[in-house]
Amino acid sequence: MHPKVFVSHASEDKDRFVTKFATKLRENGIDAWLDKWEMLPGDSLVDKIFEEGLKEAQAVIIVLSNYSIEKPWVREELNASIVNKIGKGTKIIPIVLDNCKVPESLTSTLWEPIADLDSYEKSFSRIKSSIFGTTDKPALGSVPAHTASIYNEIGGLTKADNLILKESCEYIIKNNNIIVNPETVFGNGSDLGFSRSEIKDCIEVLEDNGYLDVSRYLGGGGDNYSCHYRVTIYGFENFARAYIDGYSTIVDKVISAIVNENANSNASLESKLNESIIIINHVLDVLESNNHVKLSKTMGGMVQIYQVAASLRRALT
Repeated sequence: MHPKVFVSHASEDKDRFVTKFATKLRENGIDAWLDKWEMLPGDSLVDKIFEEGLKEAQAVIIVLSNYSIEKPWVREELNASIVNKIGKGTKIIPIVLDNCKVPESLTSTLWEPIADLDSYEKSFSRIKSSIFGTTDKPALGSVPAHTASIYNEIGGLTKADNLILKESCEYIIKNNNIIVNPETVFGNGSDLGFSRSEIKDCIEVLEDNGYLDVSRYLGGGGDNYSCHYRVTIYGFENFARAYIDGYSTIVDKVISAIVNENANSNASLESKLNESIIIINHVLDVLESNNHVKLSKTMGGMVQIYQVAASLRRALT
C-alpha cells in the first residue's frame, strides 16, 4: 500500500535538505527509509542498508550534491555494477542539488534537478508520480465513430463514402423505411466524426456512382442537406455483399422458397425465412432486374410474384 523508498545521501545534506524531503515523502504516503530513523547504535551497517533498506525498496532516491559526489560511496560504490544490481526491479531516481556533475553510472538515467531547496513542489510532484507510477498525461478520448466502425471495403468507394452507404442501409433495415432523410440519420455528423459538408459530398459521390437516388428540394442552403434519397438496387447489393453475414445463403433460401415451396409474396417469404422484409424485397428486386421473376407492388408494401422464369429454376440445379 505504501511504496518503500531508500534515500541515499551525504550526511552534509541531511539537515539542509534530506530530512525535510524524506518527511515530505512520508506525509505523502511513501515509506521513506532514512538511516537516522532506522539505525541504532550497535546495528550492522551492511545488514541494515542492504537487507532492510535496499532489498525491500521499490525505488532508490540518490541525492547528489557537491558534498556527496566527493564521497567514496559515489566514486567507488556507485559504479556501474551496483547501479545495475539495484536497477533490476528497483527504480533509481537521482536528485541533483547544487548543479553538481552527475556520476557516469547515472548519466543514462533521467534525474530531477532541484535548484531551490526550500521550494520544489513541481519537482516533488514528478518524483512522487515516478514512485507511484502515475502520470499527468491526459487520458485518451474516444476515437471518432467512423474509425471504430466495422469497415469492409467496397470497391471504388472511399472509406467515408462506404460508411455513409453502410449507415444508410442499416437505417433502412432497422426502421423498415426505404426513404433516408440525412438529417435524421446523420444530424450534424458528430456521431460519425464527419462534418455536414463532408456527408453532403459523400451523398453526391454515391449518387454520381449509382448507389443513391437523390431527391433535392429548395430552401435551407449552407450546410443543410436539402434532400432525401433512396438506396438503389446496385447500392444495397454492394452493401449486402460487404456487410450482411450469410447474404449469399439468404439469396439461395429466397430462390429455393420461390421455386420449391411456391412462395409467391414478400410476406410469405418473410414468414418462411424469418428475415428482414427489406432484405427480402431487395433480393426480389435483384431477381426481377435479372429477369428471373416478375413482380407487382402495392402502395402498402405488398410484393406479389406472378411469374417465375425457367432461368431461376435452373439456378438451383
